[in-house]
Amino acid sequence: MKSSLIILVLTYLTTSLFAQQPAKADDALLLEYYQTQRFADAADYLKKTYPEPIIELKTLSSLAYASQMAGRLPDAEAYYQRIYTADTTNTTILFSIGSINARRGDNLKAIAWYKKILLRDSTNFNVYKQMASLSQNMGNILEAINYLQKANKINAAEPDVAYDLTNFYITLKLFTKADTVVTTALQADTSNLLLLDGKAQAVYHLKKYTETVTLCNKLIQAGNQTSLIINMLGTSYFNLKNYNDCITTFKLLEQSNTASETSYYYTAMSYKALGKQATAVSYLDKAIKEAVSPNVDSYYSEIGDSYDHMHQLKNAVKAYQKSLLYGIIPLTYYELANMYDMELKNKQLARSYFKKYLNSAPPQNQHAYIIYAKSRVEQLKN
Repeated sequence: MKSSLIILVLTYLTTSLFAQQPAKADDALLLEYYQTQRFADAADYLKKTYPEPIIELKTLSSLAYASQMAGRLPDAEAYYQRIYTADTTNTTILFSIGSINARRGDNLKAIAWYKKILLRDSTNFNVYKQMASLSQNMGNILEAINYLQKANKINAAEPDVAYDLTNFYITLKLFTKADTVVTTALQADTSNLLLLDGKAQAVYHLKKYTETVTLCNKLIQAGNQTSLIINMLGTSYFNLKNYNDCITTFKLLEQSNTASETSYYYTAMSYKALGKQATAVSYLDKAIKEAVSPNVDSYYSEIGDSYDHMHQLKNAVKAYQKSLLYGIIPLTYYELANMYDMELKNKQLARSYFKKYLNSAPPQNQHAYIIYAKSRVEQLKN
């Protein structure tokens, strides 16, 4: 009887002891989840292993991390908030909450959390960098520049911040400042193509054309053949009076169908400087076409029609004639012919414009106009 009682007591004590021991996650299994990017499984496993209420900060941190990596951002933020409540001095947690809010598109809330870090550490480079990016996304350009300046002051060699700040300075036409920032960063990374791009833009605007040529050629050899780089190179060659190199450079844009008014203009002026006037004229014509909207002929034609409706015939004629300078619209010829015929009573010009209308290959859906124009050409012979 005694022995049975002792066994019962020992069994009860053993069961109670194991029941009171806290659960412990299998570290090897968790590591496997993390290594195989199965963060959702890791979060579920941790929840199952550590039921609420959870007060252990290490466990909350594991749940927050797994949830964040699994994309369960509301859960992750809630876990980090609980850790922050227990330890308001933890800047890592503040950064994590800020990052989560940024991922969720709440930039204002993210910046508010980042600012809490700055109250404890006003020299935190990563915080200024993140705040600059968020401010730029919200369109607060001056704030973005302010944060980039502070980040750049802390670490002038960091390329991303230096490049972004350089671009802002170039946009604001602060070319000397841009050159100073990018030159300092290049000292730490002389082959960084982004920084070389920024440097090329800065010295180009400072009219240091020889240096621009060197930098642009280096970028092109590295595979950067953007229109911006080629335009800066070609224009620099022109300003250095290297006209053949200017022409050769801008040919690259023609070959890729990305030529512009600017490239055609400098090509034309280079041919002009070399005494090849006919070719210069050809390229100036191309420059003019690129400079003008392809819809200008339609705009002037509509202006002419409006003047016609207001019976301002001279203005209507001028507008229609300007339209024809930018492009041939068959109906513009027809409207001019009709105006000269019916309102201005100039038979010779009316017949001339009716003929031009017929010779401009009007579309078949204008069949009635075509028939009428043919008849008027015959009738206006005398």
